[in-house]
Amino acid sequence: MKILPAAIGLLLAHGALAQGTDTVMDHVVVTAPAMAEALVVTTDPKAARQPIPAHDGADLLKNIPGFSVIRKGGTDGDPVFRGMAASRLGILLDGEMVLGGCGMRMDPPTAYVFPEAYDKVTVLKGPQSVKYGPGNSAGVVLFERQAPSFETATVKGDMSLLMGSADRNDQVLTGQAGTPDFYADVAATRSDANNYKDGAGNEVHSAYTRWSTNLALGWTPDRDTRLELSLAKSDGEARYGDRSMDGVRFDRENIGLKFEKSNISPVLAKIEAQIYRNYVDHVMDNYSLRTNTGMKSVNNPDRETRGGRLAATLNLSDDTVLDVGTEVQSNEHTLRKASSMTGIPNYESLSRTADMRFYSYGVFGELQHMLADGHRVIGGLRIDRSRAEDERTGKTTSGTEETDTLKAGFLRYEHDLGGGKTLYAGLGHSERAADYWERNKNPAATSMMMTGAASTFDIKPEKTTQFDIGALHNAGPVQASVSAFFAKHSDYILIETLPAVSTWASNARNVDATTWGAEADLRYDFTSHWAGTATLAWVRGENDTDDTALGQIPPLEGRLGINYKADTWSAGALWRLVSGQDRVSVGTGNIVGQDIGETGGFGVFSINASYTPNKRTLISAGIDNLFDKTYAEHISRSGANISGYDITDRINEPGRTLWLKLRLALD
Repeated sequence: MKILPAAIGLLLAHGALAQGTDTVMDHVVVTAPAMAEALVVTTDPKAARQPIPAHDGADLLKNIPGFSVIRKGGTDGDPVFRGMAASRLGILLDGEMVLGGCGMRMDPPTAYVFPEAYDKVTVLKGPQSVKYGPGNSAGVVLFERQAPSFETATVKGDMSLLMGSADRNDQVLTGQAGTPDFYADVAATRSDANNYKDGAGNEVHSAYTRWSTNLALGWTPDRDTRLELSLAKSDGEARYGDRSMDGVRFDRENIGLKFEKSNISPVLAKIEAQIYRNYVDHVMDNYSLRTNTGMKSVNNPDRETRGGRLAATLNLSDDTVLDVGTEVQSNEHTLRKASSMTGIPNYESLSRTADMRFYSYGVFGELQHMLADGHRVIGGLRIDRSRAEDERTGKTTSGTEETDTLKAGFLRYEHDLGGGKTLYAGLGHSERAADYWERNKNPAATSMMMTGAASTFDIKPEKTTQFDIGALHNAGPVQASVSAFFAKHSDYILIETLPAVSTWASNARNVDATTWGAEADLRYDFTSHWAGTATLAWVRGENDTDDTALGQIPPLEGRLGINYKADTWSAGALWRLVSGQDRVSVGTGNIVGQDIGETGGFGVFSINASYTPNKRTLISAGIDNLFDKTYAEHISRSGANISGYDITDRINEPGRTLWLKLRLALD
């Protein structure tokens, strides 16, 4: 097992196992984070969880009711919330947007997320906030670091090591050092795994290696002021069982600058300013990580994203708070590719060619007003101007621009009934311009190399109007929540394959659609030691234009858990139950995948345990898929024809998986 020996030695030298610290680790393994406030779910990405996630953002999210992940291999799956994927779900890393380069979504934004490098993950359900960018009709996911604060010169840190089946091994080190005036916050992660086996013992082309480093340097001249420079660098490689190429480079470079000033005046409570640049250099080929005796091909897209944000929080009265701000973003996508029958293609000698450019800027305002004790209204408005430029050659839209004005807004009422009970209802509207992948479809392609003239570049923006309603209870032995939604999608961007043209042809077109569904979670403490948990997630979708089911809608899913917690150890069991899905529309869906066919239901049983020998040390272990079930998720990519591997209708999930995790804290 590969580890970070220098880092471990440093932590142990500083007394990582010593007593007398304020850090107390929760030794319950996370299986399904609950909704703690209206339409908001938060979770600790450093905590052990079951099933064990791949070391990326998508697999961490699938623990939350309502989320699914479209599997492609061992890592870099695409998250889906309430049947909505890709650009309908905003992903922000410390307020920054990262956009992948791969035209087939090898690298969604969550592929560049290394969860344990962050302190908190927050999910905002539905179009019920306007502060985090345009077009997030399904919701927003915030991966956030908490800036350290030091009263005296201090060094502290956190590390974890994980071992598991398929030679899985992870190493994570985070550390903070500072004084009242300056601080440094560093994180380093590495994760490696070989091909996993499904429940039948068949190997899946899925090995990966990932690493990341993050550094933040901060200046805090007083308690209310912070200026922070952040830097990040990450890379990796991944094998995919659903396609003819693997990812051999996921190089990300980041630089960001953030300023915050609080308590400026009785009215001006806070000012925030942020600028950033994210650059992704992605390489995929069909020879480095698989056997290939034929033509060798390589694609090398890249994407540069620049953005900025300025926001202020105003205390208009004792009962009213207003957040106002403006955001701007630009990104450019380029591509170069090469093929050779006689050797390794020399793609790096080729010049890059830009194929699309995007620009947007917008303003927003979000207000919270307390009507009376326990009654409040939250609402917001946003308007964005979006422009896309088609730089491709040989297309009907080559050289053209599409400019759209995007509007968003919401209004929500919340009522605290007392006794830990809250009711809420909200109406939201969001508009989203088509993204790179939706504009880049090839409805006339007769081969993978064809650059036919047909184009979907000028597809209309998508508009979503959604009603949310729910209730929360958090008192005594019961913690519970239920949320439901109903959404009308005008000009919904539907992706469909076109087998009558060729296996390479696909189209993007606008339809009208309706989705509705619900999530619920419950925790009941039977005694001071025993607790039971249950969650439920259900969604249904209709393509109103074609009078068919909406593609890529996950089936009904429930989870039942039982946990025992003593002073220093805990144990638990999780039973995940998924129904069959017979409401399908074969060949239609989103930019990540299209429906393959109907599926049957399945159940997966897992167990876990943890032990805290002292309040600085946590040892946790688990067995996922205890009975070695062979199964695949309904929304999954199809298996590809890869030499040495069986072809499957869908990418099967891992079979029985054992894991052991050690976490140490230093304060």
